[in-house]
Amino acid sequence: MYQVVPGGAGGTITDGVSVKKMNKDSRPLVGAGVIGVVLVIAAVTAWCYYIASLRKADLLKTELLDLNKDGFLIRNQAGGIVLKMGFRSGTLDLDSCSKEDVILRCSRSFAGKVNFFIMTVKPKETVVCYRVRWEELESDRPVEHAMSYNESYWYGGAETAVQHWPIAISGQQAPKPFVTSDVYSNRNDFGGILERYWLSSNATAIKINDSVPFHLGWNDTEKTMYFQARYQDSPYKPAPGRPPYAELSYRVCVGPDVTSIHKVMVRRYFPKPNKVPAKEMFRHPIWSTWALHKTNITQEKFLTYAENIRKYGFNCSHLELDDRYSSQYGEFEFDTHKFPNASAMFQKLKADGILVSLWTHPFVNYDSANFGPCVQKGLFVMEPTGQLPALVKWWNGIGGILDFTNPEARNWFTSQLRFLRHKYAISSFKLDAGETNYLPWQFRTRAHLPDPSTFTRRYTEMAIPFNERAELRSGYGSQNISCFFRLIDRDSVWGYELGLKSLIPTVLTISILGYQFILPDMIGGNAYPNRTDGNGKLPDRELYIRWLELSAFMPSMQFSIPPWEYDDEVVAIAQRFTELHETLVAPRVIELAGEVLDTGDPIIRPLWWIATSDETAYRVDSQFLIGDDLMVAPVLEPGKQERDIYLPAGRWKSYKGERYDNKEPIHLTDYPVDLDEIAYFEWVQ
Repeated sequence: MYQVVPGGAGGTITDGVSVKKMNKDSRPLVGAGVIGVVLVIAAVTAWCYYIASLRKADLLKTELLDLNKDGFLIRNQAGGIVLKMGFRSGTLDLDSCSKEDVILRCSRSFAGKVNFFIMTVKPKETVVCYRVRWEELESDRPVEHAMSYNESYWYGGAETAVQHWPIAISGQQAPKPFVTSDVYSNRNDFGGILERYWLSSNATAIKINDSVPFHLGWNDTEKTMYFQARYQDSPYKPAPGRPPYAELSYRVCVGPDVTSIHKVMVRRYFPKPNKVPAKEMFRHPIWSTWALHKTNITQEKFLTYAENIRKYGFNCSHLELDDRYSSQYGEFEFDTHKFPNASAMFQKLKADGILVSLWTHPFVNYDSANFGPCVQKGLFVMEPTGQLPALVKWWNGIGGILDFTNPEARNWFTSQLRFLRHKYAISSFKLDAGETNYLPWQFRTRAHLPDPSTFTRRYTEMAIPFNERAELRSGYGSQNISCFFRLIDRDSVWGYELGLKSLIPTVLTISILGYQFILPDMIGGNAYPNRTDGNGKLPDRELYIRWLELSAFMPSMQFSIPPWEYDDEVVAIAQRFTELHETLVAPRVIELAGEVLDTGDPIIRPLWWIATSDETAYRVDSQFLIGDDLMVAPVLEPGKQERDIYLPAGRWKSYKGERYDNKEPIHLTDYPVDLDEIAYFEWVQ
């Protein structure tokens, strides 16, 4: 049968074609065909999307780093995740991302335009680094990234009042300015020695760039640290003429182990000292008048103190004449009532072979004779208009603070110190304070300070002409100032809050931050009446002895409360440990100090330095190494004459002559340590 089918526009009839009429049995076959076509199209579409997703995934991957819209993660060579970073202030629009060679860029977040990039750098075969930058392109919009630390131990950051090793974060803290502060005046602030650097047991290190208006926060519940950049409600100020666009930029490096990656970071990003301080500071104790006499020091007391050092048979690197020898703060001459004949005093001390160092500070009080001339010369930090000096309150009164960004102020201050050195043959100076919390919230300096901690750096430079024996207590980017850095004042207590237990964690922390010439403050603490375990005048006797033993294994020792204030037994213990410091510790430390100039490696090292794969070594906070071959384990608990000791794998010889040849780390439980002993172990070749 033939069917007539309509043709084209003219309705012509086509050639005869045999067409069978579709029956009911053939309809399922047609439906199946249609479905098949649809499935093929879907499969092709899915394949295209899959290929596109692979390309996008490849685009968002650079070496060991994977980027997504909410953050990024980094893996080690074995594939394990070593760092997770979340974007808290914005989410990336991944469609705006592109990749060219080693740089991955994105130009938009879902909040607006941004300048975001990750650049990959491989400084060594076994190390991969990433330069990360997120810059907002609208004013007053902060940038915040959140780093998870729940599966690793972290070290570094800052000196703090309560110091733990590794870092022990508690509670919640909204991001606050990461600037130098005096933790003795505010125990919740960051300390006077501070760097934007953290190191992880996962062999990961982070260094925040100097250009960032950096704020740090944390959340103990979420096991997270918050890295934030902002200008609003902040002491950071953008450069003149530049909009306040917040920029969070940092470097993340991943290596084979924690020690190796730290060495890479120190060599690439930390300045190094260019000389070693006077070797006598390593060999012989420094003596200070502060803890014993406070501000009541006089010429008679000073000479008696010096005489007793010799009388009891002690050596002396130098003797510090501390606060207060002048009549007013900000003057550079001796108070004639307290020091009626300063010239004769110094002549006698010189004849006795005792060098003297003087305490000084950056303040000129309003009642000082130097206040008016400094105002007229414009030597002070000013209030924001630049018309008047900004008065500041510090622990000894109210006055102006010298502007060390001003060359005239720097020259004036240096000239005063040189005058004292020339007139009285002063050996050096103890430069106190320097932290940014003594600056007013709003201020103006001669040179613009985008980061207020740069003021600390400018102040530490004042020690350079005197660095053979100079002493500083604050530092920021100051590792190349070749002098001793002192821990902030310690209370005469046992615990982790500015007490004996805080010494090792604090020394290890600032060592990791690049400060190797360390003065661990005064033996026994400062003996402040309400912050002393003891009779109110002297630190507890047992505490003093344990503090003395620990200090003997530090780069330098410092006495203020003298051992003869106790009894003959304490004097004998002090004599024995100062001799041990001179004969056993100082030669090692001096050799390591010379290596610091080239490597920046710590003199005082954590146990994981030689045990990088040992989980226990990451947590030990009451033992330390001097170099790689002397391990020290002091007693830090009251009433104890034993302690548990973790001994890394190796061949060791104890101070008692015991030998240990252990292929694996071992624990020595209840190891006996008498009151007049400290446990230490030497590596046996």
